[in-house]
Amino acid sequence: MSQFAINLMFVGGSFLIYIMIAIWAKAGSTKDFYVAGGGVHPITNGMAIGADWMSAASFISMAGLIAAGGYANSSFLMGWTGGYVLLAMLLAPYLRKFGKYTVPEFIGDRFYSRNARFVAVACLIVASVTYVIGQMAGAGVAFSRFLEVDSTTGLMIAAVVVFIYAVLGGMKGITYTQVAQYCVLIVAYTIPAVFISFQLTGNALPPLGLFSTHIDSGVPLLEKLDEVITALGFRDYTADVDNKLNMVLFTLSLMIGTAGLPHVIIRFFTVPKVADARWSAGWALIFIALLYLTAPAVASMARLNLMTTIYPDGVENQAIEYEQRPQWVREWEVTGLIQFEDKNNDGRIQHYNDTPAFADEAAARGWEGNEFVYNNDILVLANPEIANLPGWVIGLIAAGGLAAALSTAAGLLLAISSAVSHDLIKGAFKPDISDKGELLAARISMAVAIVVATYLGANPPGFAAQVVALAFGIAAASLFPALMMGIFSKRVNNKGAIAGMLAGLISTLVYIFVFLGWFFIPGTNNLANTPDNWLLGISPLSFGAIGAVVNFAVAFVVSNATEAPPVEIQELVESVRYPRGAGQATDH
Repeated sequence: MSQFAINLMFVGGSFLIYIMIAIWAKAGSTKDFYVAGGGVHPITNGMAIGADWMSAASFISMAGLIAAGGYANSSFLMGWTGGYVLLAMLLAPYLRKFGKYTVPEFIGDRFYSRNARFVAVACLIVASVTYVIGQMAGAGVAFSRFLEVDSTTGLMIAAVVVFIYAVLGGMKGITYTQVAQYCVLIVAYTIPAVFISFQLTGNALPPLGLFSTHIDSGVPLLEKLDEVITALGFRDYTADVDNKLNMVLFTLSLMIGTAGLPHVIIRFFTVPKVADARWSAGWALIFIALLYLTAPAVASMARLNLMTTIYPDGVENQAIEYEQRPQWVREWEVTGLIQFEDKNNDGRIQHYNDTPAFADEAAARGWEGNEFVYNNDILVLANPEIANLPGWVIGLIAAGGLAAALSTAAGLLLAISSAVSHDLIKGAFKPDISDKGELLAARISMAVAIVVATYLGANPPGFAAQVVALAFGIAAASLFPALMMGIFSKRVNNKGAIAGMLAGLISTLVYIFVFLGWFFIPGTNNLANTPDNWLLGISPLSFGAIGAVVNFAVAFVVSNATEAPPVEIQELVESVRYPRGAGQATDH
């Protein structure tokens, strides 16, 4: 059986399972569509949260980022997992006690303002659309290789599958589909990692293999990796970061962005009781840890495999000839995600850090520039092929990568459609809409969101994890502070909340657009995306933490300069902080 047929069997089989679950769990009411009827078991919900969370960025791109940056990019692991601790301790049980369907509905009711609800909708849509671009881009990468189609066609296929099970089933269908997707993606991620860890170190547990001895060289794996890449002019894989302020801010931005992302928060509205919300977060951390403890090993081993593929006799010797490149390189070249340019016309693949610091060494070897360029997003997907694993493992990881992208995309699209149908249409334009009419509006809203997400996914502003990090910054700067102040401060009023959200959102967007070079400033040569231009060395990906500080500061200043919230709102805040009882989701 050909590899294409194997891939098709695994991917097609998983898609069939998702669609069958959606038909079985079809939403029959708005409560089913928004919160899966409110009766999901904490373990089931924890697994669904795990799938919702472990997106294309986690499955496909995170290991690629760590492989490229080493320890410096471990912020992704720390920030994304730390955010769930914040969710479990500071937000989930209190929001469940409040008993609403959506994040904007909580903000609108807590700050007794329809305008606050509308601003929250705007923040939600900006963050969620930015996030979903990364998921669709990741799906395109997976499809382009494993189904041997171009990325645009892959996006169309992904959009159709998501449309069927998300529009039909709503939160109810998505919940049980995500349980199946979690099983697919965690098996797909760990099995190749076990094979490769055993090949390289003799240890079948990847997290332990990372700190074991490399069999071929007899030295620790990380020491061998450092030796290989530094000989090619790259920074030590285990080297500390230079700008610790930026690393701290980036980690913080990811943490509070996690706690502020609406598609994650709404999952805690699906359980019966407040205690179940805490248990859901705990189970989610366990399910997420299975992948996140494996990711650093996958990243390190993938980078070492890549280097030794190009320099099979050691980096001190010549690289392989281009015509003798392995089959996996040929396959990925077709996608355009690997490119080779023979700059010195010697027919060999030179891969090194083409910087002035390494120029003399490169010249001594007769190299005239780096000739091998690859997209970071391919490393996890290509790893089984690099290691010559069986065809069924490659098919399995194809299904896993697509499950990761589609599960998160579905959650994000539901958050967007809920905001439009429940918070805008019912909350503002047609309060008397029937349950059936609202359900139809929710499905139409999701269909439109899928079309927009597919278009934007075909033209992403960066690779998957990079785009996702921007979404976290936006959520951190806009929604997280409003949720925190809504729960823990009786003094913050509607004027303060609105001003804070707008200040956090606008300041963060301006910084991102200016310092990523997406916005031209007259009188300058434009500000390129380089640390030399960033304010205090703060990356656009890290600015969400600063935006959150701006949000808090503006909200408190404006609130204290204006009237206090009504007494009944202050009493409501007091009651929410002591979450006794389940609290039933309302229909308004």
